[in-house]
Amino acid sequence: MKIIKKLNETFVREDAHGGSGGRKLLLSENEINNVQGMTYGFLPANSKFAWHMHEKMNEVMIVLKGQGNVRDEDGMYTYSTGDVFIFPKDIFHEIENVSSEENEYIFVRVYE
Repeated sequence: MKIIKKLNETFVREDAHGGSGGRKLLLSENEINNVQGMTYGFLPANSKFAWHMHEKMNEVMIVLKGQGNVRDEDGMYTYSTGDVFIFPKDIFHEIENVSSEENEYIFVRVYE
């Protein structure tokens, strides 16, 4: 087998962003060149991943479930299921769940 299979039950949910949300690490650094990691993210109702940025890497966010807002220094942008955001390296941003249900995302962080 030349491909790699990872079983869902091996992924452990852990705190993310100081406990404001959670994540499962799906792909860790050095498993694929230039990818810092890929996580399955969870954000509880009416909470947020507070202002943060990723040094020297871009981040892609795919919204799997939910609705909310993304902020950067220029403004606020709504999101809903199926939306994709690209956060360039070194750009501060915040992700807020404004709904009454937990939101779910896939995050991929890629080195420049």
